[in-house]
Order: sequence, then structure tokens, then C-alpha cells
Amino acid sequence: MNVSELIDLAKKSGVMIATAESCTGGMIAAALTDIAGSSAVFDRGFVTYSNAAKQDMLGVRVETLDAHGAVSEEVAREMAEGARARSRAGLAVSVTGIAGPGGSEHKPEGRVCFGLAQEGRTTLCETVEFGAIGRAGVRAASRDHALRLLATALQRGTGV
Repeated sequence: MNVSELIDLAKKSGVMIATAESCTGGMIAAALTDIAGSSAVFDRGFVTYSNAAKQDMLGVRVETLDAHGAVSEEVAREMAEGARARSRAGLAVSVTGIAGPGGSEHKPEGRVCFGLAQEGRTTLCETVEFGAIGRAGVRAASRDHALRLLATALQRGTGV
């Protein structure tokens, strides 16, 4: 499903979307708003690159950051849920990861955690290991994966 189809499905479903982005720096929101008419379904995007921004804008708890680090499913969950709670969206996607270059033994380059919060459903969280494909590659792959998560949620919600 391309982004235009995703926007059309959101319109048909009457679902507003929000994004909470760290390593993608707004690329998901940009992909959505590149489509004419997206204002009917795109409410807002939060770019929360720093831990302080995650806390201030999305309500990510300092205890979660201290216990799990910014690149974790726990933080991705709180980011997605925070974006949904602080917007008019019924569906919010989040992304936090190590775009590179570099990483660590425990959190390698290319590890990205996603969250998907949807009204009336349990928040989905997952980690994808894109590998050391370069900063631009990790960011683009993360954007595309987040868009697929949104499309799948919209299809599931409409019975498509």
C-alpha cells in the first residue's frame, strides 16, 4: 500500500493519525503530509529527539528511560501512547532507534523500536534489526516500516 492509499483508507475510516519520532526526525510525518488532502487525517507529529523532549512532549517517564534506555520497546510504547493522548488522533505510531553510525554491543546500529497505539486496542510494540545499512538507510527503512504499521492497523480496523 502506498502513502496515498494509506491516507485514503484513513479518510474512509474516519481515523486521525499522529506520529512520535526520534531517529526518523519527522520523516514519517513528512511522508504523510507530502500527500494532498492529508490534513483531513493527519493531526500532528512530535519530533522528540532528546530524552527531555520525550518526557516533556509525550510524557515518557524518566523511570522508563533509566531502566530501559531510549531505544526500547517500553519507551516506544510510552511515546505512541503519549502521542495519542496528546492529540486528536485515534492512531499513533512511534519510532526510536540507533540510526548510526555506530551503536553498542547491547544496542547495535540499525536497531529500531516501534509502537502503535490505537483507540480500543492494546498498544503494539516491536523491535526491528535493520543492521548497519547506514544512517540514511536505517532512517528510510524505519519510515517505511512505520507507514506499513499504520496501513496494517487501518486495514485491520476496516476489515479490509
